[in-house]
Amino acid sequence: MAYETLKEEVINYGKQIGIDKIGFASVDEFTELKSRLKLQQESGFKSGFEKGTIEERTEPTRLMPEAQSIIAIALAYPTKLKDAPKSVKGDRRGNFCRASWGKDYHHLLRDKLEKLGEFIKHKVNGFTYKPMVDTGELSDRAVAERAGIGFSGKNCAIITPEFGSYVYLGEMITNIPFPPDSPVDDGCGECTKCIDSCPTGALVEGGRLNAQKCIAFLTQTKGFLPDEYREKIGNQLYGFDTCQVVCPKNKGKDFHHHPEMEPEPELVKPRLVPLLSMSNREFKEKFGDMAGSWRGKKPIQRNAIIGLAHYKEVSAIGELVRVMNEDPRPVIRGTAAWAIGKISTKDGFEEIKKAMVKESDPEVLVEMEKGLAFQSIHV
Repeated sequence: MAYETLKEEVINYGKQIGIDKIGFASVDEFTELKSRLKLQQESGFKSGFEKGTIEERTEPTRLMPEAQSIIAIALAYPTKLKDAPKSVKGDRRGNFCRASWGKDYHHLLRDKLEKLGEFIKHKVNGFTYKPMVDTGELSDRAVAERAGIGFSGKNCAIITPEFGSYVYLGEMITNIPFPPDSPVDDGCGECTKCIDSCPTGALVEGGRLNAQKCIAFLTQTKGFLPDEYREKIGNQLYGFDTCQVVCPKNKGKDFHHHPEMEPEPELVKPRLVPLLSMSNREFKEKFGDMAGSWRGKKPIQRNAIIGLAHYKEVSAIGELVRVMNEDPRPVIRGTAAWAIGKISTKDGFEEIKKAMVKESDPEVLVEMEKGLAFQSIHV
């Protein structure tokens, strides 16, 4: 079979199953990416969530020796939330980023890739493939860029001409020598809006990210959030969108092609206080289908506490005191103590002092001291 003809059939089938954009790339070594990854490693900018060695991440044939091409796919996701609930005094809400709206995109893209794989299997004897979405060794962005899905923006996202950067990416390595597509000839030009708008300076330069400073990454960590980022995180429970929202290429982009991606307002902007008493089972039942639940409830609850401190939500003091006194996890107890101090009520400070008498964890005691330090500011 002529591979050009097969390629057209794959593209047409992709459209039938709801793939918004599809591209084809060679399996040549990603040499530029390899040097960037080495620099990231040397600079201490990695997130720690990366899979595989630098060689595995840049040499497709290490992952599949018979590899001859890569198929890249993109699915556009919605950006506008209808009937968004308001976060108001006495009823504060948190925020999940757009990439966590609807069903977990990892499952959606894997399903599309598996369907694509089965389609090609019926066409070609001996067809083999290796699909991956986000958690695989290959860089989804590097593959998508090479496959002509879009260009790599200064905000470290793939920006497509049609959908902006609001796309989920996935790919499959194949043993078929599909003719490769050409990269998109576009770029950010002189625009630096994403870099200028990054609240923590995580975008150290165009296309280069210090993941350790990125709010999207910080919301997913499980330990105490470093002091310098607590105010900057605001009411974010998971992820961060500003570097995409300010991008001129994203202006007016809002696509509702996939019913599974439609957000439920009460899930993507949940009340903060009820999150603090949620059991593991309740959390899984409510948020388990979302991409933002992958790290479990602990980071979400810690971020919810920080959100209440951000709002200085006095009505939450009672629940925060309960958490400070009763929660078995030091990170949650300590963050609650800090938040009580940040909200700064007389009763709150007294509760921290009482809790200190029975607290034995040194890290929690440090957070309690931080909480009491707000007293001198609000005397």
